[in-house]
Amino acid sequence: MWTLALVAILCLAAVAPARAADPIDVGSRLEPFVDDFLIGQMQNVELMLHHPTFKNAAIAFDKPWEGNVCCYVTVFKDGDKFRAYYRGMNYDPKAKKSGDQKVCYAESADGKTWTKPDLGLFEYEGSKANNIVWKNGGCHNFAPFKDPNPDCKPDERYKALGSVPYKALDKTRTGLAAFKSPDGIHWSYLSEKPVITKGAFDSQNLAFYDTLRGEYRDYHRGFAEGVRAIMTCTSKDFLKWTDPQWLQYGGITAEHLYTNAITPYPRAPHVFMGFPKRFMPTRRKSDHFHPGVSDAVFMTSRDGLHFKRWQEALIRPGLQHSRWENRNNMTAWGILETASDVPGTPNELSIYTTEGYYVGPEFLRRHTIRLDGFVSVHADYKGGEMITKPLVFKGKHLIMNYSTSAAGSVRVEIQNPAGKPVEGFALADCPEIYGDSVAEPARWKGGNDVGKLAGKPVRLRFVMKDADLYSIRFADD
Repeated sequence: MWTLALVAILCLAAVAPARAADPIDVGSRLEPFVDDFLIGQMQNVELMLHHPTFKNAAIAFDKPWEGNVCCYVTVFKDGDKFRAYYRGMNYDPKAKKSGDQKVCYAESADGKTWTKPDLGLFEYEGSKANNIVWKNGGCHNFAPFKDPNPDCKPDERYKALGSVPYKALDKTRTGLAAFKSPDGIHWSYLSEKPVITKGAFDSQNLAFYDTLRGEYRDYHRGFAEGVRAIMTCTSKDFLKWTDPQWLQYGGITAEHLYTNAITPYPRAPHVFMGFPKRFMPTRRKSDHFHPGVSDAVFMTSRDGLHFKRWQEALIRPGLQHSRWENRNNMTAWGILETASDVPGTPNELSIYTTEGYYVGPEFLRRHTIRLDGFVSVHADYKGGEMITKPLVFKGKHLIMNYSTSAAGSVRVEIQNPAGKPVEGFALADCPEIYGDSVAEPARWKGGNDVGKLAGKPVRLRFVMKDADLYSIRFADD
């Protein structure tokens, strides 16, 4: 009897509203619904993973110094252009031998069409007319980024990690060396001696500056009980790093994660997004001499250590035979905001994956998805609702990124922390909102100004029908 009563009390506590003294301060930042961080209750709705659309072959790895095993691509926006870096290498299937490795560079004005400038830096077969940007160690998985650290030295404005061999305990091992550049083109060692040595580095190991926490954060490969896994560590100066920790996924079954592609989401940098290449080592769909097939998965974190990882694929290999070959479908590191191909529609997000690895011809394929569109709170035609935890905001308008069908709708009620409607903002005061917008204010009969509630704990109740809610933010405009 007492046991049943205790279970009932625990269940009630699990669904009870958060205490009014503990609201989440969202300020005016954008909050994508990629997890349940803001969600207090859901009824007949779910968090739904959405899938990017296959677009153009953005970069063809067709130069003599590139080849059919180019990979570990990095992309990022830099001023008025986009940059891409990748390993150039060719594999001879008859000889079962790989050629020399080098770091290649491409750039783009729109993220769709890329060019390869003749940099004149490194010689290949007697000529420097090529896009090779680095050739002196760390080329296997050179992963650059532009450093936004306000204390960054001018000659270190661009940094990178790359795996290099080193001697330790009389055994040849690999560690991550640090690199620097003043312009993203001319590179040199920041530390030729590896700065991170605990792990297994045959992957796209990466680091970036976390602007919110004021530190550098690394993500690199390790093996946990024989399974490819991801480790993380931090640094204040890019040279001295903490001991790595394993990422945590809340009890999800371990799978081989070949890469990680973790990055702060550009529109909401307090949220980390990762795009690992999931590797199934015993499966094969061809007569390739190595077994293994891959797809792209998705995960997010708010502290850099604990991740929500979706086991459903974000990008399946699809109908192209080459994408079912060993070691394809590797997501590039980086999310770019690009113009939509559909006139009159807002910008979208572009991510990139590799195809044609080993079998050739090899390309970097672009995929697109709406802004904040990786995950939504989804309601089917029967309808449902979601209520947030208590939160505090700053601003005058509640801006929604949402989509409905022609028959669908979203309605919003603002409640006090106890769940009672705030006068003037009850569900009955909110007309049906329908359409498709990445930024539309919620509105009530009295208007859309919620400024008088700013700084006060409230809960948001979304009643939805055949609709998706991707993100919210509060704003003055």
